[in-house]
Amino acid sequence: MSGTSMTTRAWLLMLPLLAVMIAVIGWPLADTIGLSFTDAKLVGTAGNFVGIDNYVKTISGSNFQRTLITTTQFAVISVFAEMVLGVLAALLLNQKFYGRTLLRGLMILPWALPTVVNATLWRLIYNPEYGALNAALTQIGMLDAYRSWLGEPGTALASLIVADCWKNFPLVALIALAALQAVPRDITAASLVDGAGPFARFRFVILPYLAGPLVVALVLRTIEAFKVFDIIWVMTRGGPANSTRTLSILVYQEAFSFQRAGSGASLALIVTLLVAVLAAAYAALVRRSAGSTA
Repeated sequence: MSGTSMTTRAWLLMLPLLAVMIAVIGWPLADTIGLSFTDAKLVGTAGNFVGIDNYVKTISGSNFQRTLITTTQFAVISVFAEMVLGVLAALLLNQKFYGRTLLRGLMILPWALPTVVNATLWRLIYNPEYGALNAALTQIGMLDAYRSWLGEPGTALASLIVADCWKNFPLVALIALAALQAVPRDITAASLVDGAGPFARFRFVILPYLAGPLVVALVLRTIEAFKVFDIIWVMTRGGPANSTRTLSILVYQEAFSFQRAGSGASLALIVTLLVAVLAAAYAALVRRSAGSTA
């Protein structure tokens, strides 16, 4: 069979998938792009053409800039903590000890929980009246009185980061643990014979095997953290005083709470572009890491 006929057959086989993608992704995206150039409301008329005014107002607005900073802080701190905790947990669970299998199974539970359930649990833990965190800290003498962890701008974002890390670090741990299984035992044993300490073994023996999988975990978690919505919406709805408002929440408020569909569409496209740039940068990093490993 010639190459041309095989290419034609391949495109014919892909036509149903392409049709579904155009219907599910292409048309809504095109409609959103068109909507972003208007001053349309969520309910009412279609709106008038305003050009790039929505984009200019969005990017130059203080709300967008503050929210971008908050989103970046949340993504950077939470992903860094998840990577560190995940690697440490993987190194621990890679050791031989009694109950290791049970502990590996229990570690999956936070990640397996639905995000809404996880957020609700942490809201109860942080409750200013009967929360477990306040009770524990006051009983050991670290607090004199109960605090509203989610109600104070100084502690709300940090509290959300802790909740997000608790749910998502098991994913990093599972990826790292799978990579650790590929580390040859003879190389590890040889490093012990040569007198390498724990940090030297990790740096020169284990880390080269972890680098590639950890980059993949970094890509997945950074993109997810940058467009986070559900856990923050359930726990704080972006408050107090918008101190935990992320870009996804700003899009929701602009489009649905304030019913400015045109402005909300332009903001959604800006967020999509930022995530796409981030994904492209990390994809290049993954290819570079894979090439260096090969």
